[in-house]
Amino acid sequence: MAKKDASTTRLPVDQYRKQIGKQDYKKTKPVLKATRLKAEAKKNSSGFRDAFLVIAAILFFVLCVYAFFYLNLSTEINLDVDMD
Repeated sequence: MAKKDASTTRLPVDQYRKQIGKQDYKKTKPVLKATRLKAEAKKNSSGFRDAFLVIAAILFFVLCVYAFFYLNLSTEINLDVDMD
């Protein structure tokens, strides 16, 4: 008897999913297709965006290292030059 009582109660998440599923049936096919295409486009474009961000981060790091060495070497005093 306890099993039967436990199976009738649903989690709030399951109830929410069921409610969302019912709402999807109310939409027309073109709207559902447009939503699906938009989600796929967003999913596919994130790969390019991530790759661009990684390349930009690498270039920024290289630029910082270059600037660090440039500033340290450009301010060094040349001791070989005679001051006569």
